[in-house]
Amino acid sequence: MTRVKHSDHRPPESHPKTTFDSAKSKAVGIPAVFESFKHMLRYMDFPKAVKASLKMNQVNGFDCPGCAWPDPDNERSSIAEYCENGIKALAEEATKRKADPTFWEQNSIQEMSSWSDFKLGKSGRITHPMYLSENATHYTKISWEKAFNLISSRLNALESPDDAIFYTSGRTSNEAAFLYGAFVRAFGTNNLPDCSNMCHESSGTALSKTLGIGKGSVKLEDFDQADLVIVMGQNPGTNHPRMLTALEKCKDNGGKIVSINPLKEAGLLHYTNPQRPKRILQGGIPLSDLYLQVKVNGDLALLKYVIYQLTQKYKKGEDVFDREFIKQYTSGFEDFINDVEHTDIAKCLERCGLNKEDLDTLLNYIVQSKKIIICWAMGITQHINGVATIQEIVNLLLLKGSIGKTGAGTCPVRGHSNVQGDRTMGIWEKMKPNFHQKLGKEFGFESPVHHGYDVVQSIKAMNEKKGMVFFAMGGNFLSATPDTDHVAKGLKNCNLTVQVSTKPNRSHLITGKEALILPCLGRTEIDHQESGYQFVSVENSMGKVSSSKGILPPVSKELKSEIDIIAMLAHKTLNAKYPNIDWLSFKNDYNIIRSKIANVIKGFKNYNDRIRKEGGFYLPNPARERRFTSTGKALFTVNKIDYNTLENDQFLLTTIRAHDQYNTTIYGLNDRYRGIQNGRNIILMNMNDMEKLGLEQYQKVDISSHYKKTRTVYGFKAIPYDIPRGNVAAYFPEANPIVPIDLVARESNTPVSKSIKVKIEKSSD
Repeated sequence: MTRVKHSDHRPPESHPKTTFDSAKSKAVGIPAVFESFKHMLRYMDFPKAVKASLKMNQVNGFDCPGCAWPDPDNERSSIAEYCENGIKALAEEATKRKADPTFWEQNSIQEMSSWSDFKLGKSGRITHPMYLSENATHYTKISWEKAFNLISSRLNALESPDDAIFYTSGRTSNEAAFLYGAFVRAFGTNNLPDCSNMCHESSGTALSKTLGIGKGSVKLEDFDQADLVIVMGQNPGTNHPRMLTALEKCKDNGGKIVSINPLKEAGLLHYTNPQRPKRILQGGIPLSDLYLQVKVNGDLALLKYVIYQLTQKYKKGEDVFDREFIKQYTSGFEDFINDVEHTDIAKCLERCGLNKEDLDTLLNYIVQSKKIIICWAMGITQHINGVATIQEIVNLLLLKGSIGKTGAGTCPVRGHSNVQGDRTMGIWEKMKPNFHQKLGKEFGFESPVHHGYDVVQSIKAMNEKKGMVFFAMGGNFLSATPDTDHVAKGLKNCNLTVQVSTKPNRSHLITGKEALILPCLGRTEIDHQESGYQFVSVENSMGKVSSSKGILPPVSKELKSEIDIIAMLAHKTLNAKYPNIDWLSFKNDYNIIRSKIANVIKGFKNYNDRIRKEGGFYLPNPARERRFTSTGKALFTVNKIDYNTLENDQFLLTTIRAHDQYNTTIYGLNDRYRGIQNGRNIILMNMNDMEKLGLEQYQKVDISSHYKKTRTVYGFKAIPYDIPRGNVAAYFPEANPIVPIDLVARESNTPVSKSIKVKIEKSSD
């Protein structure tokens, strides 16, 4: 049995106990402003904090290092175009604390391994390249020259380029991502796993198949004109709070909001816009007109029930479908309708856990609406049927003709601020042949076309000793991925692991035989190269590309930009093989990279000119113009429901974020909106389920999954919560050790982190 012990995740200055009050019913407002200032004052120099906050998400400033929610095209606040978690992300990056060489000398790998993720992350910015030799207990300072020589020698000594794995975090800029991909392919592999593999791969797979483009079809302004916005599997109040302003505008203009989620989240219940004084005085506004607490992974059953009832109305001659749109722009309608006829609506109701009256209210909203937006996030994508559920979302929108017109469309809400841009730039293990042809022609090498490893395949390869060098461009691979013990074992099999990072994290402690940490500039910091001050570009969640230019002095003169690191590494590794490629020119002037991008990637013509225009530019999106797939038509699909049958002693667990975190970065130890203070090793349970197991509040339990083998986490505190019976929730990365490596979404290979069958027992600790 895999045994994973967890620390208590307590703040370094005190040891308070976990407490639980009632969950909040309102979000943002003055408390969010207070929390923002508290983080700035605690972790940043105040003058720098003010200067940076005034430039975050501004036209001539830097893009928030947090989420990918778009900035308004026109009405952009000059004072606070950010949210609470944006400020927390800023404070993480622009912290006054430093993890300098002395820090690494004083703290051994063994000692830091006992620290919480919170304490690790709050150690400060890494200031110098650091090296961990084989069997060493401490990292030591290393020169950049020696670091690059070490990496290049280990790469060039591999039997095959496919024995190297190159991971990418979603915060990497367009320019860095493109150059990184070019280097990796010139090296000879497509092993380019990225965070999209774990998050929205299901969205890209489903949307590409049905609509012909793996991105959403809406712009921010569409929310202003929508009749109905359906938010599924998503908690915007914590994960992308500025989305609440878009929902508020929809409500102000007469639109309806429906929220579908197993947990009631404060941000979807009631919103107080801190930039509208009158709203503050009024106490904010209710957001959701209807809140459906669906069972975990009951979304597909819910959709199929609604579509069945719509179809019955259609058969009676009611005007519930956009017949002209279906006829002109879609294919597969007849097969789809024939399958709908066989829907077992009783099983749909049982599976989604909702009553007929509430679903009929949703049905009526849909019938009355001609412009519908459906938004979703990982609560939809990280299930075994994630692709099928998103395809069913598309089916519903196609029936209503709600794609390719103002106020309507698909809206997958992405995570990190450039995760979508990285994919556009070619960070994908299975890019199309046309991309490889253009890339190879532009750089003068033959780009390999065979598919590389995604995240799950990379983990398996390392465990099979096929991936001997692991290079991570940002992120915290160990904590972000499923099946933590299995990932750790794979990383330890490597000869060399390299992390391009800004702050210490768990991936620096579980390493290959040798390890390097390469410190890079953050999004907020000034990037000065040989040709002068540089800027980079990013793509937001709705396909708009804009510039980002840091304004704060780097925390250390030893920091290099990601582009500088990639260019130097490519020069050291490939100069003998490709002497005609001047890799060093790319780090000296980022305009040269953008010129290459313009020649390779569709939609970036005249990149250097267009990116300098105020506000940036939108990339082509055929779905917005009702141009779909290779046939020109959108595709209806037939999707079957998965019935997660639970044994009497089993529960279905979903992993969630706390309010004081963003992905694997832990900002604090509280989950304010859910009423939880000073705790992360917790499990949210229905009170009736707790009584069934004889559990008291705060009682410690062990949680086990049993997929091919048993995986267990220990000492989680049980918290009674408003969650459907049979469902439980726990934070990641703490619960990641029980997410099986082989339990993945069909077609997308995304780890199933949102519906894991588990057993819960009283802890023996």
